[in-house]
Amino acid sequence: MNFSNWLILNFLFIPAGILVWVWRTRRSAIAMPWDFGRQKSGWFWSFVIKCMQSIPVLLMAIAIILLAGPRSYAVPKAKRKLTNIEFCLDLSGSMMARFGSGTRYDAAMQAINQFIEFREGNDAFGLTIFGDTVHQWIPLTSDTSAFRCATPFLQPSNMPAGFGGGTMIGQALRECLRILDNRNSGDRMIVLVSDGQSADLDGGKDEIIAHELKDSKVVLYGVHIGGGNVPAEVASIATITGGSTFSAGDELGLENVFRKIDSMQVAELERSYAELLDYFWPFCIVGISLLFVYLLSLFGLRFTPW
Repeated sequence: MNFSNWLILNFLFIPAGILVWVWRTRRSAIAMPWDFGRQKSGWFWSFVIKCMQSIPVLLMAIAIILLAGPRSYAVPKAKRKLTNIEFCLDLSGSMMARFGSGTRYDAAMQAINQFIEFREGNDAFGLTIFGDTVHQWIPLTSDTSAFRCATPFLQPSNMPAGFGGGTMIGQALRECLRILDNRNSGDRMIVLVSDGQSADLDGGKDEIIAHELKDSKVVLYGVHIGGGNVPAEVASIATITGGSTFSAGDELGLENVFRKIDSMQVAELERSYAELLDYFWPFCIVGISLLFVYLLSLFGLRFTPW
């Protein structure tokens, strides 16, 4: 424990001097004319009364200590490092195909929201949607309610004409990379959710994009919804960046995929330094307790002149 204004502690000599005077001063009783007897000194009650007289002095000492600003160090806590997670969601027309109890889009958004809920930490989440064109729908934010509110508005059937006519994964990944490059701190991660092939990854373009992501320290996880295998180009990009790809054939499998991604992308703990906090509470408790005892003593516990 230390003090923010330790010089104020020098004033403690005042209550210290008063305490010396209280305990060294002898209280002499006044002899009454009819009192010819030899009275006992009553040392026990004298001791108790002097203790009560010391309480206001102790309260003064506590007030001086509080004015000096007592502080103590808080226990250092480890917290998870920030991870910037950009969801790259396919909104092509095929995402309206039946998948479990709803559509592929419904299952994808439900799994994304569950992933956000069970991932603990101070992560930032963003959402980029794509078809033939790419659009950033939710900027990187820690406000996860934005994803729940976005679900009814992003139905592929609600997209403007020409938006969902194709699946341009390469263009979408480059847009996600541009967004993540603007983040100065934290790990970077892309979760691609799609159900089809992409024509803009042919001819070695997948390797070019993969090395662009790797150079920026961005890890890609690919989730393929529906039938068939993960496109080879997406699998190649994920492998080069240090991520992985998964194929989900039903709703339960999709949920398990996101849990697997969470377990693979474990956030590191960063060490935090102990900060100085006000340490008033023990002195306040002692002061209030002494004040209560002193108030009780005022009901009659005092010296009398006879």
